[in-house]
Amino acid sequence: MTTKTKAPSEALLLEIAAKHFHLETLETRNSDSLDFHDVSVWSIRAALEATFAAGQAAAR
Repeated sequence: MTTKTKAPSEALLLEIAAKHFHLETLETRNSDSLDFHDVSVWSIRAALEATFAAGQAAAR
């Protein structure tokens, strides 16, 4: 995967994580309070659905 194709993917993943999990970053920060989060199953489902839809859109 090239940098050009990877960068939008990273941005999209962060956008989904921010929207559904209220995360500021997907980077490891070596702090339990920053790296581990309680997340509802409906938030996980919504994030997975958004990711799946983004993959389908990218395949078109």
